[in-house]
Amino acid sequence: MFYGPKIDVNIVDASDREWQCTTIQFDFNLPKRFNITYTGADGKEHGVVMIHRALLGAVERFMGVLTEHYRGNFPVWLAPVQARILPVGEEQVSYAQEISEKLRAHGIRVEVDCDASTIGHKIREAELQKIPYMIVCGKREAKLNRISVRRHGAGNIGMLTIEDFVRSIRNSHHE
Repeated sequence: MFYGPKIDVNIVDASDREWQCTTIQFDFNLPKRFNITYTGADGKEHGVVMIHRALLGAVERFMGVLTEHYRGNFPVWLAPVQARILPVGEEQVSYAQEISEKLRAHGIRVEVDCDASTIGHKIREAELQKIPYMIVCGKREAKLNRISVRRHGAGNIGMLTIEDFVRSIRNSHHE
């Protein structure tokens, strides 16, 4: 006998499809093959049973299941890019870079969209890519040392300080 009892844990995604991810199984073969033993309390050598476990199954499959489950609309804690900074014009790019550095210092995954397109186009692209937060940086924001924040799917949140925004992202980790 090579393998013993096996436990599979299946999960169901948002489309009601079942996926096997976690597996735990006894293996009697490998310990014998490698002559693995232990010395028991009785002073005698005893055979070993190996337990294999794959908590996520194939990592690629697990990530696929997560992507399918969330339909690409990841919660903030899981999103590869948590916020995208959108400077209104070329004059605000340096302010956007400054905001980016501050947010990265707080561990927030952020990128700056320096494309020359309109702010409306930048917002649309971030919405289509399901970026959880969009940070608009215009003349007014730079002058007041604030940021205008939008939430994916929800719209404008309003003008915030960087500290308030960092708190907001940290609180959203419980979603």
